[in-house]
Amino acid sequence: MNVGVAHSEVNPNTRVMNSRGMWLTYALGVGLLHIVLLSIPFFSVPVAWTLTNVIHNLGMYVFLHAVKGTPFETPDQGKARLLTHWEQLDYGVQFTSSRKFFTISPIILYFLASFYTKYDSTHFILNTASLLTVLIPKLPQLHGVRIFGINKY
Repeated sequence: MNVGVAHSEVNPNTRVMNSRGMWLTYALGVGLLHIVLLSIPFFSVPVAWTLTNVIHNLGMYVFLHAVKGTPFETPDQGKARLLTHWEQLDYGVQFTSSRKFFTISPIILYFLASFYTKYDSTHFILNTASLLTVLIPKLPQLHGVRIFGINKY
């Protein structure tokens, strides 16, 4: 029992992506980002798709793989302060529905961006590099691993 906290979870960060409507809100946010980029007059459709993909992947990298700890006061004695949000997601259990969703969504966005840019080499390289920066940290082999000690503390 958690006395003095407004939630029953030891770490609410672990279940927030499974909450009701979260996936729909996420998809609508990506769609809204794309519509805003399309409404800028000097952006062509390929540039808008590439920017949507790159901005989405940059945001996902920062929020899921770079920022550590929780925004909540948790009674877990600080165990979560050294873990990224991806490592806390679903208590670290691999291949859950929310982890699959957040792994597949950048891949789908990558395919859409590649298709609408007509596989132009510049856009393709940018989109591929952006995709790899969010897919590689999601691998189960890299759970808790800090490459070259980056983001260790």
